[in-house]
Amino acid sequence: MNVLVKNEPKRTLAPDLLTRFVAIVGEKYAITDPQMQQPFLVEMRDLFRGVTPVILRPGSVAEVAAIVRLANETKTAIVPQGGNTGLVGGQVPHHNEVVLSLTRLDKIREVDPVSNTMTVEAGVTLQRAREAAAAAGRLYPQLLPSEGTCTIGGNLSTNAGGVAAVAHGISRSHALGLEVVLADGRVLNVLNKLKKDNTGYDLRDLFIGAEGTLGIITAAVLKLVPRPNSVETAYAAVTSPQAAVDLLGIAKDRAGGDITSFEMMLRAGVEAVIKHDSVSRDPLATPSPWYVLIELSSQARSGLRETMEGILTEGMERGLVTDATIADSLDQAKAFWRIREMFGEVQRHMGGSIKHDISVPIAAIPAFIEEANAAATKLIPGARPMPFGHVGDGNIHYNINQPEGMDKAAFLARWGDVNKVVFAVVKKYGGSISAEHGVGVMKRDLLPEYKDPVALDLMRGIKRMLDPNGILNPGKVL
Repeated sequence: MNVLVKNEPKRTLAPDLLTRFVAIVGEKYAITDPQMQQPFLVEMRDLFRGVTPVILRPGSVAEVAAIVRLANETKTAIVPQGGNTGLVGGQVPHHNEVVLSLTRLDKIREVDPVSNTMTVEAGVTLQRAREAAAAAGRLYPQLLPSEGTCTIGGNLSTNAGGVAAVAHGISRSHALGLEVVLADGRVLNVLNKLKKDNTGYDLRDLFIGAEGTLGIITAAVLKLVPRPNSVETAYAAVTSPQAAVDLLGIAKDRAGGDITSFEMMLRAGVEAVIKHDSVSRDPLATPSPWYVLIELSSQARSGLRETMEGILTEGMERGLVTDATIADSLDQAKAFWRIREMFGEVQRHMGGSIKHDISVPIAAIPAFIEEANAAATKLIPGARPMPFGHVGDGNIHYNINQPEGMDKAAFLARWGDVNKVVFAVVKKYGGSISAEHGVGVMKRDLLPEYKDPVALDLMRGIKRMLDPNGILNPGKVL
């Protein structure tokens, strides 16, 4: 499909060179059949489709290094890939590059509950990492709806966020050390468990969020935290985005660091979930224009429910909250969360959707939504804005669904026009056009308009230094 990728010449791979690449991993782990390649080439929303001569599935760091070394010597472009859950086209081979899938690097090398660390390879899924931490009585706090498929290497390469970022930060916050294969095939080993290490430049951060353009992450030391002894989850009706932001302020005053998640949802989105997801039910009797999902967690074994009740009571007294319920069981809490997690999934039933992953200062969220709604509906009358997301950290998934009755293809053809008006509002409030999904190819050509020119120049210089032959995920980010 590649609706958002400019036409560029396709690369070719000579048969003898293909044979050399295949020999590194063995024929069993080299996929050349076009039908078998499809799961690796199609982005989950079907916005991007790729093509490749071969998908290589190395089983060791040594094999990754050998592949990259050969690619560098022969100036062969490669695209690293984790679980293929990215949303900006960064993991797709748009121009016939070799795909290097890291899913076979799936060892959990060590769990150290005393140091509160875990060392895992890049192909370990987020779910397996969380399960391994839980088995040792610890928590790996990153949480994404795609946890069963997305990988630790992919999460770090895109600096993925999630619903617990308000308390624990995004992927960069979880990594103490990395193992990285560089463009010349050398292996950089900074896999330390140390919170304090001032021995020169912190090279780790160069590769987190670089989307495989500077090096290929093959393993990481991750920070763990103690598992909470109590968790409370509430679903509350609020009058407006401003009420949601004000309620967050009350929660911070009363719960502080115990706020794990603070999510906001539009009524139209909740209705879509209830309509299209047979499992979900409306938690509250009376409809409200907006809702928030609040999760608190604590090491204390008691008192957290009273804290949640206090937050909601003050919210009601101040006219911010019109109704609320606190989960009385784990199943009920999961039901609340399912509504939020299904938001993205059910929008495909509403026709075309132009999606934005933006962040603005928390105080600016209400004004951003109001002005972006006005700009989008002026541009395309009848367009249906669907903002939702992580109010606790200022990250809004600002999706716009097509007007009822409009041709889907005609609507999606306006993607660039819609971006322009939405991102103008983001820029006005000092926000970011990419909060947690990365740049890939979707936002690559927009960066010069929104990124500091000196920062862009430094980024290009770092790319030239670390990847002088331009073999690592070319055409992505820069």
